[in-house]
Amino acid sequence: MTRRTVLRQLAEATDAERRETTTVDALASTLGVDERSLEDHIDALVACELAHVEADGSVRATITAEELLALEAGEVVIVDLTGRDGDADA
Repeated sequence: MTRRTVLRQLAEATDAERRETTTVDALASTLGVDERSLEDHIDALVACELAHVEADGSVRATITAEELLALEAGEVVIVDLTGRDGDADA
């Protein structure tokens, strides 16, 4: 399972503009993976502002993610230049 697969499925299951969300459990079930490995992908997508986690734990793709997927680029590389604490990685 790739991060792009997770992002694509997240975008299909949610709507950023209407703030429609899904649960990690539902997404994991759809993708046929365990929640823990999915959470790692979601954390990375959140760090790149491609996913958003609501206060209740539900998730959705961001508008940026939807626009990126709409480009239908064959290959996209996204680099998070800041770590989780906000400092630039060396």
